[in-house]
Parts: sequence; C-alpha cells; structure tokens
Amino acid sequence: MTRAIAILRLLGKSDEPLGVNAIARALDLIPSTCLHILRILVGEELVAFDAATKRYSLDAGMLTLARSVIRRNGFNEIVQPWLDRLSESYGVTAIGVQATGLDHMVVVAISRSNSPLRLHVEIGSRFPALISATGRCLAAFGGRPWSELESGFRTLRWDRPPSLRQWRAEIEAVRANGYSTDEGNYIRGVTILAVPVLNQQGIMSHSIVAVGVGEQIEQVGATALVNDMRNAATSVSENSGWA
Repeated sequence: MTRAIAILRLLGKSDEPLGVNAIARALDLIPSTCLHILRILVGEELVAFDAATKRYSLDAGMLTLARSVIRRNGFNEIVQPWLDRLSESYGVTAIGVQATGLDHMVVVAISRSNSPLRLHVEIGSRFPALISATGRCLAAFGGRPWSELESGFRTLRWDRPPSLRQWRAEIEAVRANGYSTDEGNYIRGVTILAVPVLNQQGIMSHSIVAVGVGEQIEQVGATALVNDMRNAATSVSENSGWA
C-alpha cells in the first residue's frame, strides 16, 4: 500500500508520463515489483498506461476519489461563498487550504478573479506546509515544538528566503496579529495573505488565503482584505462541525 501511494504521488508531481524503470529508480523499487503495482493501479483506473510510449500517468479514477473527498469535506462548502466574495470584491485569487501535518498543505477550494494575471493553482495542488504566509500561520497555530518547525524550515525553497531569525520573528507577529503576509518571499512580486481557521482547541486546521500581485494588493487595501478574511475564518469555524 505504501509503495502504491508513493507511485501515485510521484506521477502526480511529474510534468510528464514516466516509464517503469524511471519510477523504480526514483522510489528505489525493484522494477518487477514496481511493474506489478502499476498493473494493479491501471486495473483500478488510477493510473493510465500508454502502450505506444510504455509510460504511465495518473488516470481519471483519481478524479472520482478527489470528488468524493471534496463532497465529504464540510469546509469546502462553507468556505466557497466567502472565497467567491473575496475574489469578486478584491480581484484576488482566494484559496481554501487544508493543513496535513508539517509535510504539505493542500488546496481544497478556490475562487479565481477576472484579473488577467493570476497565480496558477488547482484543487488538489500541494505545497510544503511551512512555506509562505500559510506556513507562518501553521507555525504559529499548529501546536508544534520549535525544533520541528526549525527542521522543516531548513527544507523550504523560496525566491527570496527569510533568515531563520526573521522567520521566527514573523511567526511571533502572526500569533499577535492573527494573520500573515508574504511579500515576495515565496514568489517574487507576489503578495500572499493568510488567515488561520482554528478548531476548538485553538489549533489551525485550515487557512483562507488571498493571492495577488504586490501592487494590486496595495491598491485594493490589505487591511480591508485581511479584515474580511478574518471574518470569513471566524464564520467558517463557528459554522462547521469539524473545527
């Protein structure tokens, strides 16, 4: 099971289909074992096989699983109207993110603006959990010890990386202010705002995120945008059964 999941994740991250030998090398698997697992995944329609190229890619069966998860996740339905409102009012890409430990955060809801310049994000997109504005929120409200946060920070890749000391100070500011701003650290020229959605224990389970070009965020007013994001996070938390 673990190896099958590893194969699916590898294919999901790859920009092009992969052959069995490439998959086996990447995951340190015996090629015959890798081929056996791939055939099972093909049979379940989770992976597609191209007979002409002898390569594998994710198949439509993954979409069925994803839709089932989305339907059962109450956060998506509750947060979507708020994301639509933020996107329409401020011209930003508004995103609902679920935190999954310190490994990854996953995009589970999205509303795109009509702006011609938009960040390319899709439902199911995965990012390092501690990166950017959402990562600072998770570090501040995730209930994890500093030793784990520091270890995770050292694996991150930024366009303009903050120092560890700066990052820690920014986390303390998030605890005090209840939101985080990433001004071009993660992606140069892009401003990302994030507000945590907390469960009953005060631990972050999800986040509401707004993404836009730096000048665009300045024009629409970051303060007003953050206030509406905080209202959204509070409402989502109060009206959900999972928080």
